[in-house]
Parts: sequence; C-alpha cells; structure tokens
Amino acid sequence: MGEAYIVAAVRTAGGRRNGKLSTWHPADMGGEVLNAVVDRTGIDPRAVEDVIVGCVSQVGEQSFHVGRNVVLASKLPDSVPAVSIDRQCGSSQQAVHFAAQAVMSGTQDVVIAAGVESMSRVPMGSPVALAEKAGVGAGPWSERIRKRYGVQQFSQFTGAQMLADKYGFNREQLDQYALRSHQRAIAAIQADAFKDEIVPLKVADGSLHTADEGVRFDASIEAISSVKLLQEGGVLSAANSSQVCDGASAVLVVNERGLKSHNLKPLARIHNLTVTAGDPVIMLEEPIPATRRALERGGLRIGDIDLFEINEAFASVVLAWLKATGADPDRVNVNGGAIALGHPLGATGAKLMATLVHALRKRGKRYGLQAMCEGGGIANVTIVEAL
Repeated sequence: MGEAYIVAAVRTAGGRRNGKLSTWHPADMGGEVLNAVVDRTGIDPRAVEDVIVGCVSQVGEQSFHVGRNVVLASKLPDSVPAVSIDRQCGSSQQAVHFAAQAVMSGTQDVVIAAGVESMSRVPMGSPVALAEKAGVGAGPWSERIRKRYGVQQFSQFTGAQMLADKYGFNREQLDQYALRSHQRAIAAIQADAFKDEIVPLKVADGSLHTADEGVRFDASIEAISSVKLLQEGGVLSAANSSQVCDGASAVLVVNERGLKSHNLKPLARIHNLTVTAGDPVIMLEEPIPATRRALERGGLRIGDIDLFEINEAFASVVLAWLKATGADPDRVNVNGGAIALGHPLGATGAKLMATLVHALRKRGKRYGLQAMCEGGGIANVTIVEAL
C-alpha cells in the first residue's frame, strides 16, 4: 500500500460565540481555508480530485451539502467534487483519514480534507432542536436504543461527569487543568507558535483576525473556580469545558505520485489511522482504547510519541486519558487546547492536525498522535511523522 503525505495544513483563528467570525457565512469561511492550501502549495486547483468536509450541525447555513458549498465558495473550479461527513467532533479528523485512504489506495492522488463549523450562526444541537420544534419525528434515539442502553438520551455532559467519577478527579483538578490550557495558549500566542497554521480572515471592523479569540489572558484559578457548575454535585463547569467556537480548517493530502507530479514538499507522513467505538453512555472514554490500538498497529509505544493533541472537550477527558495511558503531560496539548482555543466541532479534527504538524516541525520532533472523543462513543486516532 502507498503512503499518504500532508503537504499543507491550515486553520482559521478561533472566533468566540457571536464574536469576530460570526459575520462569516460558514461556506465562505470554509472556502478560505481551501484557497489557503492551494496557495501555499502552488498546486493547480484543477488537480484537486476530491474535497472531504467535516461538519456536525448540517442544517440552515450548513445544510444542502456544506462540503460542495465550501468548494463553490473557493477558487477551486466547479469540476472539483466534494462530500460532507459527520463523525461528530471527529468529523474533519475522519476527513483526513478518508483522504489518506484514498491516496494510499492510489484511486486518487490529491485530496483536501477540511472542516467547518459556525457555532454562532448554527448553534450546537440545531438539527435536533429545530426538528423537534417543527414536530418532525420523535428524535434521534428510537425506543429500541433507549431500552438497550437504559437511558432516555445520550449526553456528552453525562459522559464527562462519569469519566471524572470513574477516574477519581475532583473540580479542583479539572480547574487546574483548565488554567494550564489557557497558560499554554497564552505562551503559544506570545511566541507566535500558530503563525504558520493560521489563515487570516478580514472581519467586520476591517482588521485581520489572526489570534484565537477565546483565550483569557487574565485567567486565574480563582476566576475559573468561581464559574457555576453545570449540575449540582458535579465537577463540570463551562470554564473547564471546551469553548463554543467558529472556525474552519483544511489539510492537503497526497501520495508519492502526487508529490512528484506537482513538485510538492511534504510536511508529514501519516503513520497510522485508527477508529474504534465503545460504550455510548460514558461516550468520551473511547480515546483510551483507540490510542492503545493505534500504537499497537503502528508498532510504537506511548513513550515514542513526541507530541500529543488530545481534544479538550472537557478537562476530565484529557485527565482520564493521561491517567490511563501514562503519557507525559508535558507532551500533551503543548500550545493549549479547546478549553482555551475553542472547539469548532466539525472543524476541530483538521484544526488539531494543523497544530500538531506545525508544532512537531517547529520543535524538531518526529512522531505526533492526535485523539478525538466523539458522540456515540467513537474515537479517531491519527499518528503522523514529521518530515
């Protein structure tokens, strides 16, 4: 089987809810990151054979095939096809997997994996809420599913609390982790660590949006610990959970033939692609067994990985993953994570890949591992080797 190489990886800076990116239509925002990977590589736009776009809330401005609309809003010719996919929070990480599988198989040579989510313009949960309001159907979970798992609904908030309980984490530990996320993000911004991955977007006041808007430069443990708990007796709060965020991301993936035909320079080689699934009730624990399987199949140990990007959906997710895997905390989310930088759902997978690839290269490191917890108890893990 052939190899898959990443030759460009970009993202927008995150926008807060109703913040700087809220004036951008998601199709246009997605179009900008497609333009960026084409511009940065100098590839002929007509050479792109497919575009795979992750998006979670595919309704309203993100409906009617958001992937195709992203292409139509870009400089790519309308002869370039696209597909929209939903693997919940791992949607654009799965887009990277599908792109890699396509070029590794040799059926295509040049594929863009991307993601977009405007959580300001299409709020989280809109597909379910709007259908419910319109009286359409009975909701996503049938009575058969409810009986099988003994729940009326599946909730990421319930899963995050269950993780904290199972692995023995209290609120103070979650809040301390949240503070660290902000501190690392602040340090990264001050060091210009994101410069090579961010695509500037012009915003309403005419300025260019180049810095993640959700980072709190005045973050303190006192402020974080004062935020109201999501449920009485629990340990979760908005401050130790990922931020609502608007954003888009894209990764250009090619094989050996694509590299040579278009005179492209690889940033990284994809070493392993893994996806697993497990308990949909606790839901967010699945990155743990998925990581173990990825390492085993990739012929690596946890200590061989130089940098990790573990999505900070909730602080309890990363802390549980650290406890179970024994990974070095100093190698995990070194530039901060979604608690500080935001989690634009369908765009987060390719966003984290952009951050991981550029961080490996800046630090002169070799292997990076990205893991994502996803609705329904699924997890994607990707291992890359910087070149």
